[in-house]
Amino acid sequence: MPSPYRPKSPRPKNNNSAQQRGNFRKEDKGPKRNDRIRATEVRVISPKGEMMGVMATQQALDLAREFGVDLIEIAATAVPPVCKLQEYGKYLYEEAKKHKHQKTATKVKEIKLRPRIDVHDLFIKVRRAENFLFHGHKIKLLLQYRYRELEHPEIGIATITKAIEALSHISTRDNEPKRSGRAIVVGLTPVQQNKRKLVHNETPGEEDGEDDSAVDNGENDAE
Repeated sequence: MPSPYRPKSPRPKNNNSAQQRGNFRKEDKGPKRNDRIRATEVRVISPKGEMMGVMATQQALDLAREFGVDLIEIAATAVPPVCKLQEYGKYLYEEAKKHKHQKTATKVKEIKLRPRIDVHDLFIKVRRAENFLFHGHKIKLLLQYRYRELEHPEIGIATITKAIEALSHISTRDNEPKRSGRAIVVGLTPVQQNKRKLVHNETPGEEDGEDDSAVDNGENDAE
C-alpha cells in the first residue's frame, strides 16, 4: 500500500544565526577592540592622549570600563601593541577626517607665470599659491615663454626663482626648475601643517579656489 502524500514544508530559516554571521563580519572590520585583543599586555594611551605605560590587557580593559570607553588597538605590530582608551565611534570619525584631509592634500594647483610679469601681478600669483599651500595643496609653477622671449631665458629663470623664494617659508621644492619645451616647470609641496604660516596673505582665503590650469597664458602665441 503506497504511503500517503505528505507535502514537504520548507525548512525554517535560522535568522538569528544569519544575523550573527553578519554581525561577526561587521565586527571583523576596523581595529581590534576590547575582548578581541589577544595580546597579554599592551601599551595604553589615555582618553586625553597621555601615555599610561605598559600593563596587562585585563587591567587595560578594566580601565576602559571605568572611563566608559573602548580599548582600541591602534598599533597592532608594535611590541607590545599600542591601545587607546576612546569611544569607538569617535575613533572611526577622527580616522575618516584624517583620510579626507590626506586626499585633499594630494591636489595639485597650477600657477602660470610669464618671464616679464609685472611685479604687482607676480605678487598676486604668489599670494594665491601661498593660500593653496596653506590649505595643503601642492603647487605646479609653470613659466611659459613666447618664442621671442627664448632669446633671453635668464629672465624667465629669474622670475620663477623669485616666486620660489617668496614661497620658501611654506613649501619645499620638489625638483630644480627644469626646461620643458618653451616652459620652465617646478613643483612645490607644502610644509607640515603646524609649520605653515601666511606671509603674503593676512588671512586664509578660499580653500579650493580655481587655479590657472584653464587659463591661456600665451602658449599658442607664436611671437
